[in-house]
Amino acid sequence: MEKNQYYVNIGTREISINHDGNNDEFMINADREELLLLREVFNEMYNSDTRAFFRSHVPFEEYHKDSSNDEYDEGMMRAFQMLYDLGDEKTRQHISGMGVLKDLN
Repeated sequence: MEKNQYYVNIGTREISINHDGNNDEFMINADREELLLLREVFNEMYNSDTRAFFRSHVPFEEYHKDSSNDEYDEGMMRAFQMLYDLGDEKTRQHISGMGVLKDLN
């Protein structure tokens, strides 16, 4: 499959073929299937974040025992790994410098 260049902002979970504003935090080269997998990870992160938001309004549930937070963190690691694998050299250096992926050290 043909790979295209995409701009990714992990904070907003934006994936765009067009450079616009601050969406160039990471640049990747992905085919349609890889792009759909990354979108799926971002959607799972959104769902986990939403569940964590509602859980945060329940005072007797402890924050550190919230599975939604754990799911969100796992999603972030999966997203960073995918961005590293699909990213250009600048993206891989940026992620390496962040120290978020333990296997890179």
